[in-house]
Amino acid sequence: MTATVSALLAHKDAGALAIGAPGRAWLSYGELRALAGQVEADLRGFGIGAADRVAIVLPNGPEMAAAFVTIAQAAVTAPLNPAYQEQEFRFYLEDLRAKAIVVPAGYEGPALAAAAPLGMTILRLHGDPDQPAGQFRLTGTPAATPAATPAPPGRPGPDATALILHTSGTTSRPKIVPLTQSNLVASAGNIGASLSLSPADRCLNVMPLFHIHGLIAAVTASLAAGGSVWCASGFDALKFFGWMKEAEPTWYTAVPTMHQAILARASRNRDVIAAHPLRFLRSSSASLPAQVMLELAETFRAPVIEAYGMTEATHQMTCNPLPPRAQKPGSVGLAAGPLVRIAHEVENRLIEGTGEVVISGPNVTPGYEGNPEANAKNFFEAEGRRWFRTGDQGALDDEGYLRLTGRLKEIINRGGEKISPLEVDGVLLDHPAVQQVVAFALPHPKLGEEVAAAVVLREGQSATEREIRDFCASRMADFKVPRRVIILDEIPKGATGKLQRIGLAEKLGLGQPA
Repeated sequence: MTATVSALLAHKDAGALAIGAPGRAWLSYGELRALAGQVEADLRGFGIGAADRVAIVLPNGPEMAAAFVTIAQAAVTAPLNPAYQEQEFRFYLEDLRAKAIVVPAGYEGPALAAAAPLGMTILRLHGDPDQPAGQFRLTGTPAATPAATPAPPGRPGPDATALILHTSGTTSRPKIVPLTQSNLVASAGNIGASLSLSPADRCLNVMPLFHIHGLIAAVTASLAAGGSVWCASGFDALKFFGWMKEAEPTWYTAVPTMHQAILARASRNRDVIAAHPLRFLRSSSASLPAQVMLELAETFRAPVIEAYGMTEATHQMTCNPLPPRAQKPGSVGLAAGPLVRIAHEVENRLIEGTGEVVISGPNVTPGYEGNPEANAKNFFEAEGRRWFRTGDQGALDDEGYLRLTGRLKEIINRGGEKISPLEVDGVLLDHPAVQQVVAFALPHPKLGEEVAAAVVLREGQSATEREIRDFCASRMADFKVPRRVIILDEIPKGATGKLQRIGLAEKLGLGQPA
């Protein structure tokens, strides 16, 4: 396989459909390649070279997908969440040392206010709803000088950085993760191989495109396989089945909370599901509860492929296989690209049994930028390879399927007893009234931490905190039973739709229990 994004798309059928969107004509591969050539010429004219960093602040949709794919062929992309406030934009733009920023035409929001004092080139993206999905043109002026000195021609090579993302910091400063052209190509190939993607496949993308999951699994993997990607404006459970009718996808990928929201509306959309059968559904970015996996498979009458990914791996690390190979609910599947092993949680050596999940392969970042301390902590050499510590605890079974216990930082330490929040989630989800759950650590003055859980009840169902705790007590050891069960209409989520355990007690206003 080729090792740059531009070469990846060079030989696809020019007339084949590449990018679609609600109410829009399709953008073909030929049109996408022509757009990439124009974007490269525009960037060079604005003085943006192959090694320069371009922040992209665009709403979800086909223009964001096309901007990422085309700019990545000519420079370094740095997608940012358009919902950030000015202070957040200022931090990320300074940290990235971005030379230019792409914003929608007519945009006058906080990203511009943050970029103005940094002397960045402001590029405005002009889309046209009457043009094929993703078609755009760039205009702009350099902020620092009246006229740009054109940059030299030439596209980035395999080892050049293609994409820069920040890890989502919970208690510490976010780390910069540079991903190379060859990282992107390797990961897109891994995903395509694990899902048997072909030009006949179409992905309905509902994932945010400032996040690795949507950028690589939905967009890049689809295009690498010669398939098509239909880009919604973001996730909306109320619109999902209407999108299914229009897009006619063969698959979609989402985080567990999105799948659960889709399930909640599935019963009234059985006709759409029957008329537009999916080849498979994919879930990643957080553990999919076994109960949800089985309900999705039954509802859509299609296999549910759970994958395990993270930014430092350019997304995918493991993946449950397609039939006829076994699906294992509660497992994140088999190694799907990189080598996957278990390491001692403190010592730099590989072990058998339960420990920290580590990976090694061509999709793994070369290392955090400007952070030797983090690199020393997260990378180590063993058995002739360089391994990356994922921060997740887990174990491989006899067939090589990986089961995760949880994030090492999220394991609840109750007076020395270690409790996996995923295990607590699994028990709570067996309660007939519980639709969604996230177990988390609650500070305790004597034990250090105590188990708590936030739950959302199924529509039309009722249950009290006492009933839920009694249900848990009949199924697990007393020290694992949540001491607090908070019943909510909605559990707070991060920007990408993931449930976040760390800091949830504080978010819910739960102080030190008596």
